[in-house]
Amino acid sequence: MPQSADFYQKRRFIIRLGKALHKLGTTSYRLEANLLNIANFLQLRASFIAAPTSLTFILSEEDDIQQYNHIVRVTPGEIDLGSLARIDELVDELTSGQRTLEEAIERLDEVAKKPPPYGMLLTFLAFGASSGAFAMLMRTSWNDVLWSTLLGFVAFIFVAWAEKSRRVTEMLEPIVALTSAMLASAITLIDPSINVPMVILSSIIAFIPGLSLTVGLSELAARHLISGTARVMDGVMVMFKLYFGAVLGLAFAQLIWGKVEFVPPTTIPVWTSWIAVTTLSISLVILFKARIKDAPWGIISGYIAFGVSIWASNYLGVALGAFAGAFALGIYSNLFSRVMNLPSSIVRLLGLVVLVPGSKVYMGLDNLVAGQGIMASSDIGSQAFLIFMSLVAGIIFSNVVVPARKTL
Repeated sequence: MPQSADFYQKRRFIIRLGKALHKLGTTSYRLEANLLNIANFLQLRASFIAAPTSLTFILSEEDDIQQYNHIVRVTPGEIDLGSLARIDELVDELTSGQRTLEEAIERLDEVAKKPPPYGMLLTFLAFGASSGAFAMLMRTSWNDVLWSTLLGFVAFIFVAWAEKSRRVTEMLEPIVALTSAMLASAITLIDPSINVPMVILSSIIAFIPGLSLTVGLSELAARHLISGTARVMDGVMVMFKLYFGAVLGLAFAQLIWGKVEFVPPTTIPVWTSWIAVTTLSISLVILFKARIKDAPWGIISGYIAFGVSIWASNYLGVALGAFAGAFALGIYSNLFSRVMNLPSSIVRLLGLVVLVPGSKVYMGLDNLVAGQGIMASSDIGSQAFLIFMSLVAGIIFSNVVVPARKTL
């Protein structure tokens, strides 16, 4: 039986909306819940299966006379908080009658074609600033902060190159880590006071999949087992590629330049952590493409997450301190969603990055393979796992205390 024009438009919009949200890095359970709400509004019976590399749509009219199944292979999306906010506003306009389905579909195309909001120069600066801010958070030395920032700029060059070359895209993580390791080792010839492993980690921090691992564990906690497992394994493989590139780069560097005797530097003061959080939060606003009008709320989320976690860790320990930080962040993001009528993800993701222990997983891997840690910390692997689970639990508990009004 041929499809009616009404049914055709409805399923066309839902499929385009699903692809758009997936491209923006939306978690599977939130994507499915959002699409189901839209299908109910459009008076369609629907079922969806979202995974990092595929989307399945099963749609039919309420009388089951017409049915449409659609399966598409997709690539894992990248976080774009600005586009996420625009699409959420578009859906609100549709459900309130301010837009027709045809207008909503055209608006989806406009959002997809919208150029990056901050341009290449600001993104370049954000890469370097995020690397330097991380080194500052780890309380190493001012020399480490400086060299980490410069190597962060180098990392962005490869990112820009990867956008134009498929071959570079396929080997992006290991080649960035390898280059950072060789350059960091070369820097020791003129500045033997730098902590080479820490500078390498800081320079590639934008590639460390801490947020991806946290999202994967949250999907597993929501019993989205296929999507959660796939996302966790993808994060683990990215971590392996980064670590292998760093080890290979260090090996090449030692053959070329030899080993320089390390000169212990003076560590930076504790109060610089707040400068680091500010710099990191502003950098994330740019890297996650958040809108300028949403940026202040995202920066505040970084302060809340970091401040509460540091305060709570004095009484509860590091892992439960992360739980308190995630709990406060979850409440703040849900209140933001209620007041601003926007997805809570817009501010939650910006604050969550400050808490995710992706760097600890890298350090634990280094400790496991090399037998010595980047920093003096025992049992760092289990500590990282506890922090991951604390973050997931903190977000879940916050949703119980202050329920989210929006599914995104």
